[in-house]
Amino acid sequence: MSAQITNDHLLREALNTLIPSQQRELGGLFVANVGHLSSDPRVEQSLAVAADKESAPQALETTYKSVKAFATQTYTACGSDADWAAQAEHFVAAAAAAALAPEDQTGPKGNNAWKAAMQARMAKSCEMILNDDGGVANEAEKQYQIAQDYLAR
Repeated sequence: MSAQITNDHLLREALNTLIPSQQRELGGLFVANVGHLSSDPRVEQSLAVAADKESAPQALETTYKSVKAFATQTYTACGSDADWAAQAEHFVAAAAAAALAPEDQTGPKGNNAWKAAMQARMAKSCEMILNDDGGVANEAEKQYQIAQDYLAR
């Protein structure tokens, strides 16, 4: 049983112990938790590829490029007027792209699961604003539980 994760420092420490394929898989779980904020099939495909331990390098690359292009497209489509649903969809796509990013694009201190987690939190923040609901459960706390459950496997 792994130690309880109760804050971002402990989450980041736990994520830094993971190999890239585990970061991808856990990052995909973070994305799946906010996946309802996007109906685009590229996000759904990225979740399937992230969850598949046997994903071929070509499938990873193709899916990453596809969801990264979608993240870029949604970023430029947001415009100056705050369309919170579009913003949330952008952050979901960005989280999916972060989870699938190739190792050579993460940098020496990069961690795909951490980057996916932060983008997912942004998506959840947009949902809270969109729904004018401060009662939405804390996404960070959900991520702590998701990570704990993943590490306990």
